[in-house]
Amino acid sequence: MLDQINEAKNFINKLTSNKEIHTVIILGSGMSGFEKNYEIMHQVSYSDIPNFLQPSIEGHSGTLSIVEIEGKYTAILSGRAHYYEGYPIQELVIPVRTFSSLGAKNLILTNAAGGISLDYNPGDIVSITDHINLTGDNPLIGKNLDDFGPRFPDMSEVYSKQFLQIAESISKNHFEFKTGIYAWFTGPTYETPAEVNFAKRIGADLVGMSTVPEAIVAKHAGMNVSAFSLVTNLAAGISDSPLDHNEVIEIAELSKVKLQTFMKEFLSQINISNN
Repeated sequence: MLDQINEAKNFINKLTSNKEIHTVIILGSGMSGFEKNYEIMHQVSYSDIPNFLQPSIEGHSGTLSIVEIEGKYTAILSGRAHYYEGYPIQELVIPVRTFSSLGAKNLILTNAAGGISLDYNPGDIVSITDHINLTGDNPLIGKNLDDFGPRFPDMSEVYSKQFLQIAESISKNHFEFKTGIYAWFTGPTYETPAEVNFAKRIGADLVGMSTVPEAIVAKHAGMNVSAFSLVTNLAAGISDSPLDHNEVIEIAELSKVKLQTFMKEFLSQINISNN
């Protein structure tokens, strides 16, 4: 695995002439085209980067863009491969491992999620405060990569409280600040009403099919992590309507301007405040 990460690292170093990458953001639903808000310094398809997986889901273009935000190089990853596409979990997190090895300090994750909390409505942006892994898998299983972090990493604060405070401050200018705990299911089936009820009873506010593996390896490597869910639907049993991926795409598109406006300010603030 370390050889695969180093191959990707060497490719990106050559692409950027060894410039330091400060912050990484992985775009989920509602964030398509976000890189167009900036002057793109370098851009390449995942398919050209050694060992990066090319996503197959609509809205995940699989493009890496390098831009400059507040004087710091920032990597924008347009989309991600998902566990339900059949890849080993360790391969899913190669992009995060790669940028960690390049010295990136911050990882920002975005996703579409089903809302469990009765305080949520489709179109809400929720700052994730913690997660619950309900898949039975973990990207740190296997031989530990000692170059990245310890065998038994602490997970008591995966999501940066400093970044949560920044998100709260910025959101006041745009929408009501909401927080929640994200439960990761494998997919590709949407959760059953019984599964949603179980997740709710153990403390989850959101359900989704991504984000947690990336957050785990980033925390393992000592990165500052922040994650945001766009509530695109109410989860099964919370809503009486059948779940449909077209609904996810529709709500994501309707929320695009709000989400991306917030994210531009958030990235600027963390690049200023986190050196």
